[in-house]
Amino acid sequence: METRRFRLTVAYDGTAYCGWQVQPQVRTIEGELNRCLSELTGEEIQVIGASRTDTGVHALGNIAVFDSTTRIPAEKLPYAINQRLPEDIRVQKGEWVPDAFHPRHCASRKTYEYRIYSAPFPLPTVRLYSYFTYHQLELEPMQKAAALLLGEHDFTSFCSAKTEKENKVRTLYEGTVQQEGKFFLFRVTGNGFLYNMVRILAGTLLQMGQGSLQPEQIPAILAAKDRKKAGPTLPPEGLTLRKIQYESEEDCLLER
Repeated sequence: METRRFRLTVAYDGTAYCGWQVQPQVRTIEGELNRCLSELTGEEIQVIGASRTDTGVHALGNIAVFDSTTRIPAEKLPYAINQRLPEDIRVQKGEWVPDAFHPRHCASRKTYEYRIYSAPFPLPTVRLYSYFTYHQLELEPMQKAAALLLGEHDFTSFCSAKTEKENKVRTLYEGTVQQEGKFFLFRVTGNGFLYNMVRILAGTLLQMGQGSLQPEQIPAILAAKDRKKAGPTLPPEGLTLRKIQYESEEDCLLER
């Protein structure tokens, strides 16, 4: 039987999971997809994810691919797999892609959103999807700082010391902060992100909104290449991977 490569667009609430990547003896998004797809197809399935989100991080549009001989049409696959998946993971779209397509080996744009809830008291119904602060935040300094982060920079100051990537140069195409009632929404699009980078960017913008840092300090923080110069790493629950866009799908094809 012919083997085909399927691409899935996956949404999930990351609260109950130890991130995307399979790990022994803990629940992960990748592990649940592998288990349910293997049960559905009768084959041993191991998906390849585009973004290995951390513990507690959510997604609206992560990408995963896998190979299978199943005769289920790609567009029908979400209906079949969603009946088996836990209710906090749902496939949004299924499609066929060329056999050589790899979701991490090509130029892409990833968009993340970090949500901050600013109020005198926490709101229980949003605690799993936002970071709470009792500080009143000023929107304008946060917006100015976000604009100064755009472009190609070495983001050493904005990544965890655990980052394994030697090249810490990344390009941010869009970065905005909007206020919706008591929520401050930081949305950023880039060609890639280092370990904890978005959460550190959000923590730095939070300090801008509180007045403990000034937007004019952004160039110096970038130039310092020193993690201690930037703001705190905010918790994972406020972070959502919104979408992944491929600039040229032909560039995603590998020699097989």
